[in-house]
Amino acid sequence: MSKLVSERLKELDLQFPPAPKPAGVYRPILVIDKFLYVSGQAPVNLDGSLMQGRVGDDLNQEEGYQAARQVGLTMLSTILTHYGDIDKVKRIVKVFGMVNCTPDFQRQPLVMNGFSELMADVFGKEYGIGARSAVGMMLPDGIPVEVEAMFELY
Repeated sequence: MSKLVSERLKELDLQFPPAPKPAGVYRPILVIDKFLYVSGQAPVNLDGSLMQGRVGDDLNQEEGYQAARQVGLTMLSTILTHYGDIDKVKRIVKVFGMVNCTPDFQRQPLVMNGFSELMADVFGKEYGIGARSAVGMMLPDGIPVEVEAMFELY
């Protein structure tokens, strides 16, 4: 991608929620060699509150997609807050997406596209699309989506 990620963020005019503080004994990010690992992120609203809901119950697929996109904004906020220089992030490598959903809901990958499409917009299709898993499970605090990811650094 020829543009700096910071320039792309300005063009996209994204609004970032506050980076959440750790809710346990872990680091929000960890850098090892040329990799940035981001701990599981929840969808944080602009006011700092957590989005709530269960896909297939009180949230539909589109609302789950929007929650996954909000996780992407939260993750970018976490990187900006705890790592700083977003332009040193080369690409997304691996994403593990967890969707809080009913047992009969089977479209977790479509929900996770909310996160993945945002990353493709931010980092470009070549560097913004990595390997990905999308699974359904129970999540803490009634959040609809949680995502952890690994990024390659320059």
